[in-house]
Amino acid sequence: MAIADRKIFLASRSPRRRELLRQIGVGHELLLLREDPRRGADVDESPLAGEAPRDYALRVATAKAAAGLQAAARRAGGAMKPVLAADTTIALDRAIIGKPADAADARRILTALSGRNHVVITAVAVAYAERLETRISESVVTLRVLDDALIQRYIASGEPMDKAGAYAVQGRAAAFITRIEGSYSGIMGLPLAETVELLAAFDIESV
Repeated sequence: MAIADRKIFLASRSPRRRELLRQIGVGHELLLLREDPRRGADVDESPLAGEAPRDYALRVATAKAAAGLQAAARRAGGAMKPVLAADTTIALDRAIIGKPADAADARRILTALSGRNHVVITAVAVAYAERLETRISESVVTLRVLDDALIQRYIASGEPMDKAGAYAVQGRAAAFITRIEGSYSGIMGLPLAETVELLAAFDIESV
């Protein structure tokens, strides 16, 4: 099936992913999936029992791309575009660390990450017609020791509340990071090297 134009659908609410796609020159339209479980979320993001963080990120990204493709088919009326979705999660001692539920949860997460290494995993999936392909990025991040007063000030800024691991590498938390091994854009939420490679497989030009 030929792609009608070179644009894609982005199945994500993340302004960071939109910014990163613009950075590499990929035209896109926003495709919002339902996320509120009380209203029937399009994708269940609850980790499965014993699920490894890498498997979790890949499963959720794939499910988002598939759900986005169904939503795009209803919306586009036949003029289809590839759907890109991604999921970012944090692994600490092989445990999945997602977005904080509230301020107390954000404090718990940041206290656990303080002074330690953790792994940031971002899976990217693109779905189009009967085809679905994925890429995955893993980066190691080291945070300096964060005292309770600093954690409380950071939480009061509001920045941690919708971020995996309760921090944003491109925000105030940049001051907490002493070392990164891997993809900065992957830590932000969309690894650009892997994304460019993935989109090229669907004849979508970038950069």
